[in-house]
Amino acid sequence: MDDLLWIGPALISGIAASRFNLPPMVGYLLCGFVLNLSGVYDHDRLTMIGNLGVTLLLFTIGLKLDLRSLFRPVIWAGTTIHTFIVVSVFGTLIYWASLAGLKAFMGIDFTKALLIGFALSFSSTVFAVKTLDDKGEYHSKYGQTAIGILIMQDIFAVIFLAASTGTLPSVWALGLMGLIPLRIFLMHLLRQAGHSSELQTLYGLALAFGGYALFDAVDVKGDLGALIIGAMLATHPLAEDVSKRLLAFKDILLVGFFLSIGMSGNLTLFSLSVALLLSVLVIFKTVLFFGLFTRFGMRGRRALLSSLTLSNYSEFGLIVGALSVASGWLTEDWLVTIALALTMTIIIASPINANADQICDRLRSLIRRFETKEALPEDELPDFNNAKVTIVGMGRLGTTVYDALIGAFGESLIGIDSNPEVVEIHQHEGRNVICADATDDEMWERTAESEIKIGVLTLNLHQENLGIIGCVKERNPKVILFGYAQYEDEVEELIQSGAKKICNMYSKIGIGLATEVIDYEKSLMKR
Repeated sequence: MDDLLWIGPALISGIAASRFNLPPMVGYLLCGFVLNLSGVYDHDRLTMIGNLGVTLLLFTIGLKLDLRSLFRPVIWAGTTIHTFIVVSVFGTLIYWASLAGLKAFMGIDFTKALLIGFALSFSSTVFAVKTLDDKGEYHSKYGQTAIGILIMQDIFAVIFLAASTGTLPSVWALGLMGLIPLRIFLMHLLRQAGHSSELQTLYGLALAFGGYALFDAVDVKGDLGALIIGAMLATHPLAEDVSKRLLAFKDILLVGFFLSIGMSGNLTLFSLSVALLLSVLVIFKTVLFFGLFTRFGMRGRRALLSSLTLSNYSEFGLIVGALSVASGWLTEDWLVTIALALTMTIIIASPINANADQICDRLRSLIRRFETKEALPEDELPDFNNAKVTIVGMGRLGTTVYDALIGAFGESLIGIDSNPEVVEIHQHEGRNVICADATDDEMWERTAESEIKIGVLTLNLHQENLGIIGCVKERNPKVILFGYAQYEDEVEELIQSGAKKICNMYSKIGIGLATEVIDYEKSLMKR
């Protein structure tokens, strides 16, 4: 039971951080510092637990890896250019500080300075996902741009981890090519597991740790194996289910990682002062992201929202730092410094991202000056023509509602979806569907100039529906919103937020929701 003593302090610190609207990760890092001072827990045990969490993290990243999205220039080129500039600038500044004789930077040569710059070039995946989920904007275009950048950064980190072992792969590593034909068998095996939660969980754990062990056995970084095995299954229909099953395991094990980072060294005036300096330098990262995004054709608002989401340091920087300390390249003081800088930037970034829309509104005229004449195709604002009713989300439910309403509204009905492939399928089948981001404030602002008067929300995510209702009420309150929710408390929350009518999906769904819209339209005509 001694191995589980960390759970209590971690729980208390995580709750305390949440009370201040901060990610629990901040509480875990601070808790690690406290545990280190108390000396009541073995750092090596937590390190082992944390390593398991990192392996699961990389496996689940692989499960979500959409290679097509990474081929967009704003993603692969933007990440590459940003990383190169940040590593060069940060590395040069740190090296100059060393040459200047500043005590905090003594003993740092140019290679070590670049290594520190590389560790600081990443942004937090945990923070971004949590922030986007809380705002209901994970699937927004700016959110997906930020996630794409983070995945590219994660790939850079994994390549570094794989190359940092210091040993050449075994000749048996050539046998890993056999994974290519083995993919068909792994996909089939996942189908056999079906929708059973325990089988999906066991299958995910077996592949994650099995992939790690397989690559490690041939002297290739095991974490790279977890990522590759996950990516091999990314296109499987059940891949997202497996990722969800592993979420709790991954999060619990990563708590051990964050605690171990806090316990890796002692707090000193050196670490606090340097961390504060690095926290100021994160402004450079944010401005650079914004500049690159706008150069690639993103609208100013979307570019700024993506940049603010990435305005921090990363847990992957801690992983790189931990490996550097283990390899003797950096001292433990630098790992503690990076952990403190991560904590400080997340504390600062949390309220900024919570108020990001208001910040964008205040800076609207300024950020539009940086926009290019030609925007990215996916950044073009939609044209609703003469449509009066819009279906938000054209999945199964959205399609059912659309087909039920087409007879009553005809050409006045339009569907919107953020997935270009879904839009293309519906257009091929003759439906009036366009590609648009329903979480985009500027899109709903444009509807104020159109004839849109009814919106029907058919998205599955409650937070996303709440976010859209907030956008509509702020940008175009004349639009009357209908929708559905899975639970009664969600129904009440959506109505209180401003929706006209929300149906419980277990009582009225699809056609029932369409009937509500038609009845409302008839009541308007009688007035």
